[in-house]
Amino acid sequence: MSHDLHESLRDNVRILGDSLGRTIADDLGQAFVDKIETIRAHAKRGRQGDSLQQRELIEYLRQLPEHDLLPVTRAFNQFLNLANIAEQHYRARFRRVEDYKPGSQPVLGELLKRAQQAGNSPRKLVETLANMRVELVLTAHPTEVIRRTLIQKYDAIDECLTAIESSDDYPERGTRAQGRLEELISQAWHTDEIRHERPTPVDEAKWGFAVIENSLWQAVPDFHRDLDNLLLDTAGERLPLDAAPIRYASWMGGDRDGNPNVTARVTREVLLLGRWMAADLYLRDLEQLKTELSMWKANSALKAEAGDVTEPYREVLKRLLAKMEATRDWAKAELEGYNYDGGPIIETRDQLYSPLLACYRSLCDVGLDTIANGALLDTLRRVAVFGVTLTKLDLRQEASRHAQVIEELTSALGLGHYQEWDETKRQEFLLAELASRRPLIPRRWECSAESREVLDTFKVIAQEHSEALGTYIISMAAEPSDVLTVALLMKEVGGQVTLPIAPLFETLNDLDHAGEVVDKLLSIPGYRSLIDDRQEVMIGYSDSAKDAGQLAAAWAQYRAQESLVNVCEHHGVDLTLFHGRGGTVGRGGGPAHAAILSQPPVR
Repeated sequence: MSHDLHESLRDNVRILGDSLGRTIADDLGQAFVDKIETIRAHAKRGRQGDSLQQRELIEYLRQLPEHDLLPVTRAFNQFLNLANIAEQHYRARFRRVEDYKPGSQPVLGELLKRAQQAGNSPRKLVETLANMRVELVLTAHPTEVIRRTLIQKYDAIDECLTAIESSDDYPERGTRAQGRLEELISQAWHTDEIRHERPTPVDEAKWGFAVIENSLWQAVPDFHRDLDNLLLDTAGERLPLDAAPIRYASWMGGDRDGNPNVTARVTREVLLLGRWMAADLYLRDLEQLKTELSMWKANSALKAEAGDVTEPYREVLKRLLAKMEATRDWAKAELEGYNYDGGPIIETRDQLYSPLLACYRSLCDVGLDTIANGALLDTLRRVAVFGVTLTKLDLRQEASRHAQVIEELTSALGLGHYQEWDETKRQEFLLAELASRRPLIPRRWECSAESREVLDTFKVIAQEHSEALGTYIISMAAEPSDVLTVALLMKEVGGQVTLPIAPLFETLNDLDHAGEVVDKLLSIPGYRSLIDDRQEVMIGYSDSAKDAGQLAAAWAQYRAQESLVNVCEHHGVDLTLFHGRGGTVGRGGGPAHAAILSQPPVR
């Protein structure tokens, strides 16, 4: 089998390479393709140790006309991209073959089996998965150079390879897939790989929502369905309906650390885009459910909800559809700046979840479990994970920006210069104001544009439901006052919404002092009641790697986490660690499985 797969990898590289060659020949002529082949032949023999061929390659490249340099580079770049697609396709197929060998067990199933063998009861397995909370954060970074339009084409090319490989019994499908493959490769060749305009924060958020729409929207219920089946086998029950072991947050439109383009207005727009996209996606689900749930048997609760109708499920779903359409219209009106004058909208997760749950329970009560656990269960799982906002939006800002607001405020009120105070005096002032019932910030306070922007961000927080927002992250946090400042601004401007506040420790020095800072913070009288005995801390990866090198940074991160766990355990506070791992190695990237195993052991 492995030999066949290796052959299939080579076949796919050849198929993709031949198609690219035809595309380039149609565009630039066969003579140009011959130049590419000459360079490839020299390079291949040079890699095999032929020093003469290496010299000839260098000389051949030196003599290329200047107008050929960019097309030659693009040709090899495209070929390498296509070869990567073939390899990723091969690896995915290899994993599928390994998973479905007779007697083999998927990784998750093997893990559950090992947990049982270690003495954990079936109930314990279900409770652990139900209470587990892993939050994956979608973020954009300027080091991401591949354009979204090309990524989408590459995904479609992968699908064509699957279609070609599975077309033995239906040759016409293979022929159609081959034609589509030629089309996609031609599209990729004639698409500029380079972004000529830097994407705005709103563009980046649209990219994140596209990932949800095109991938995660289907992957989430699929994952839960697989997990349900494994739990049914090992524990005899499903995951609870409202359980969401994996959830999603986003930094796109919320990460203002050093980025003047991320403003309060941008954050508000991104939140509205999330509401619009969520409504649009749920409308598709609800339309499907209205079509499928045509049954008449229902329990008394659903009949009371639906009224005297012959198809109670459709009636409930019809009303839900009307509200969801109104929600989409409302979000569109807000985005485009005109007044919404439609019907009631869906504002919280529960307003969507409760009617669907009523339908689910009714189907189960009347013996229609098979129908309940079909498309309806998938939608319930989506609501549990994505809510009505798709992601929770995290906000990040530098500690110095918050300190600047308090400095301007204390100066304006004749209280002194905050930034000249020592840490003890800062804490005393902040704690006193946190306990005070009177407002600190004057209603018509004239402050700098920078401070006004910080305050406007907290006003956005005040206008949102808490389920739309995630964590407020403070970069360059060095003292407890950095956290207390954000708590005070949230109290003064953020209204009833109080977000978890996470100091970010990223440089080597900050990581070394992380435990000490959090220990001081948790020792402050009154702070514990602010956080309900739950503290979140973010561990940074990229700056520490630049600061100290990858090995020293990894060791500092390990020590910091050990220290933070000890401190929170001593204070009786639940600790949540937020790992700022990026995609590239320089930003803490690498195989996620290995990264998880490298963390300090759980106590």
